[in-house]
This record gives sequence, structure tokens and C-alpha cells, in this order.
Amino acid sequence: MARQLDEQIAGRFPVGRRLRVLDVGMGQGTQALRLARAGHQVTGVEQDPQMISVAREALAAEPEGIRARMRLVQSDGRDTGVHFLPGSFDVVLCHGVLMYVEEPDPLLAGLARMLAQGGLLSLLVRNGNALAMRPGLSGDWAGALTAFDTTAYLNRLGLDVRADRLETLTATLAGIGAPLQAWYGVRVFTDTAADGTDVPDDLSDLLAVEERAGRSDPYRGVAALLHLCGVRG
Repeated sequence: MARQLDEQIAGRFPVGRRLRVLDVGMGQGTQALRLARAGHQVTGVEQDPQMISVAREALAAEPEGIRARMRLVQSDGRDTGVHFLPGSFDVVLCHGVLMYVEEPDPLLAGLARMLAQGGLLSLLVRNGNALAMRPGLSGDWAGALTAFDTTAYLNRLGLDVRADRLETLTATLAGIGAPLQAWYGVRVFTDTAADGTDVPDDLSDLLAVEERAGRSDPYRGVAALLHLCGVRG
């Protein structure tokens, strides 16, 4: 996903430009820190106190220049209008968040308002058109049959969450003024790997296969996650 994001940033902004980045639901700050290290000004928003603590600890270990480029805000991301002015950011990330939001449209509209003209909105969502893949590949036929007709699912944390369909989000992005420009699949072949699985020796080959599949039809359409990139018109 990082490679996909870098590809979109490189294709839309001049080389060397320092971007204003908002990462809503940043988790432990993996992407936020990566972009701050690349020279961008990053604001990370996270609701979970434990995740914020992990991100702060990681940031504290960085050189002073990187620490100065990154700001952390504890919030669920739905009150961005309180914290930031419209058009304040060149790139807005919202990765792994929408599955926990019952009504995502207001959140998405708020994120689009935070974008400057030509700004990039990057979403990572659970693929509602491929929910039967994981149970089906695991031999859970009853679960696969149920998954065909729903966007609700039980995640690996045991939480009842929701998925998004590509066609629905495409219409939503057009409606909020940040129409879809590109989309990728994420975790096409590796979604059934057990949590805690050791990193394989052939990791570079694994990543190459996943990257190729994530941009190719029909493979990207059955990925566990979708990475959608909209641009503020």
C-alpha cells in the first residue's frame, strides 16, 4: 500500500514538494512517520489512547527534524472541521477506519473538505465485493454463503464491522468533489495468513506478486482490501 500511495503522490505533485498530510485513524503511526521521514508535514489523528502512546514513543525516537514535522491529535476523526480549516491539506489518508464507521458519508465529506484543490484522498477499506473469499478459502462454506449477500462481517478482533463496495464508494467520492482516480487491491493472496506468521525468506517475491496483483484485473477485484485514491476537483 505504501508503494501505491507513493506512486499516486509522485504522479500528482512536483518532485521535492513538501506536502501537508493529514492521517485520520493513523493507528501506531506507520504511514504518518514514513511520510514525515520523507520530509512532509504530517498531522496524525487517532482515537485509541494505546495507539497514540505507541506513536508518540516511536516519534520520540526520531531525529529532531522529523519530530518537528509531525503533530499528533487524539480524536475519532469526525470533528476535523473543529481542528482544521477547509483546504488545509494536500494529502488526506483514512486507512482502516471506514469499517468501524456505521455511516461513512459524513466522515468522507469532512475529509474531502480538508483537501486543497488537486489534493489526494487515500482510503483503505474492506472489500465488500469479496467478503466470501476468506471463509471460502478456509473451507467455511456456510460463512461464505452468508458473505455473498452482506457487507457486515466479524473481523479478526472479534468485532462486528462493515465493508464497502467499490461502486458505492465511487459514487460517494464523486458526490463529495473528490472523484476516484485510481484504485488497487491489497492482500490478494496473503489474506488467509494466520496472525503472527513469520516473515518468509522470499518476502521480496511475495511483495512483487501482491503489488502486481493489486493493480491487475481480475485479481484486484477479489482482494481483501481496496485502496481508493480520489482527487479534489
